[in-house]
Amino acid sequence: MSSTRNKRSFFLFLFLFLFITTVHSRSLPDLLSTGVGSSDLLSDGLHSPYLILEKESSCEQTYGFLPCTTTVLGNLFLIIVYGYLMFLAATYLSSGSELLLEILGPGIVGGLFLPILGALPDAMLILVSGISGTVATAQSQVSVGMGLMAGSTVMLLTLIWGSCVIVGKCDIRDTGDGAVDGRNTKGFSLTGSGVSTDIWTCYAARIMAVSVIPFLVVQLPQALHSSSGRHLAVLIGLILSLSMLISYCLYQVFQPWIQRRRLAYAKLKHVISGILQHLKQRALGRLLTDDGQPNEEVIRKLFEAIDENNDKKLSSSELKALIIGIRFEEIDFDKDNAVAEVMRDFDTSNDGSIDENEFVSGVIKWLNEARRAGGSASDPGPHTLKYINDFNLQTRREHALLGPEQQEEEQSDETVEVVDNPRKILIKAMLMLLLGTVIAAVFADPLVDAVNNFSDATSIPTFFISFIALPLATNSSEAVSAIIFSSRKKIRTSSLTFSELYGAVTMNNLLCLSVFLALVYIRGLTWDFSSEVLVIFIVCIVMGAFASFRTTFPLWTSGLAYILYPFSLALVYVLDYVFGWS
Repeated sequence: MSSTRNKRSFFLFLFLFLFITTVHSRSLPDLLSTGVGSSDLLSDGLHSPYLILEKESSCEQTYGFLPCTTTVLGNLFLIIVYGYLMFLAATYLSSGSELLLEILGPGIVGGLFLPILGALPDAMLILVSGISGTVATAQSQVSVGMGLMAGSTVMLLTLIWGSCVIVGKCDIRDTGDGAVDGRNTKGFSLTGSGVSTDIWTCYAARIMAVSVIPFLVVQLPQALHSSSGRHLAVLIGLILSLSMLISYCLYQVFQPWIQRRRLAYAKLKHVISGILQHLKQRALGRLLTDDGQPNEEVIRKLFEAIDENNDKKLSSSELKALIIGIRFEEIDFDKDNAVAEVMRDFDTSNDGSIDENEFVSGVIKWLNEARRAGGSASDPGPHTLKYINDFNLQTRREHALLGPEQQEEEQSDETVEVVDNPRKILIKAMLMLLLGTVIAAVFADPLVDAVNNFSDATSIPTFFISFIALPLATNSSEAVSAIIFSSRKKIRTSSLTFSELYGAVTMNNLLCLSVFLALVYIRGLTWDFSSEVLVIFIVCIVMGAFASFRTTFPLWTSGLAYILYPFSLALVYVLDYVFGWS
């Protein structure tokens, strides 16, 4: 109730501010043009300094009625007000997307619409920064869009990434193979505490690193000091970024299906390694002969031991008894489904049972698979136990990387997703998406104007203002959500958090760059953003390479992420204003 009251108070204050400043901005020009005589303007032979100041520093109202000012504090206030409205737009888009995902599920919604809607406020600001006014005006304002694009990427991968590591930190195992869910006893140990993610997060980081390729294509003529091919490079970069955007959205659409298949395969391999370990123990390590070949005699004796009713066939119930009797560590799966998978792998005759020859052939196939996966020594006989153990460890590690808690979490998510009135929630979601889109479209242009006016009043380049201030407006909702989600201190929530960060940067690099390049190409603007592109490239490659090949991030990695933020600002300043790149 208090939050609703605060919102009403804010909008009442905003309405009064807009009304007063609009009346003021309209009445003063009228006063200057009609209501003041020459005698009123003279004071001891000089013009009134107040009136001369207002006449020289008049500003143009957005849409003809929104307030404008030339003062530093006035424009700062407008940036805060319009920034808050863009924050509301991003919040409505995020909330509406979550409701839509709750009803329609992943796939088209989660893979296509949600990433696009998440980047919509940024895309709107970039679009209006270069679409209005003359070419010269657009060229001067387009640095706002570049500052926003670079600032969003850098903020997500530095300040937000580092904060997620700090709030999500858990104790890292002494073996160094991951963090323990929910355990945080080592405090702020730089190496003993941190976060762990699954292998899908590594894939998201790699995709993010690849998404900087269009920047390099556009930047190539400048790197070669060629002016003739810049317009063509912008077109090629636009086509490439759009192609990569479509490919990324398709990947997101099919990713849940790919994840489920990979997880199911990992669980099957876990069952295979568990059965081989069990057979190895019952055979006292004699599954292979001295020359490293499968010992068929021992395997047939194992078949007889498992065949409880001595009918020379293994039924589904006997296989289930075998699987239940095996202790599968750190994994929970459907035993009936595991029996069906093993039966499908062994029962080549499709008669619903496994005879002795099928069992021998199946075990030999598994042993060969384990040897290929775990590696075999030149003298395989004495190392029978070793490569089966290696296969077991590798399988457990692979399953852990894919997310060992995913099945339990998915089941809990399914119970949450049951809604009583899906039609009502669908209408609510569509209204929130529509409201967020309208707010972003209406107030993007005034925000860009306020940034430019603030830059004129303070002589601070628009790039630095948009780099620091605008991402706070368009990404703060996503940032707060990521930090809160990572505070649950679980591998799965950390994986989802960092995957969403990488996905937001990827969409920013592809969708927002596509909008930007389209503006540059259609309006014939000059691409002169070497230092900005270098900053985006360095941050994406450093954090992308860092996260592509490891799944555990100790606490010290947050310091590395934090350092990259001031480094990015300093690098742009030095390159543009010391070395004159821009």
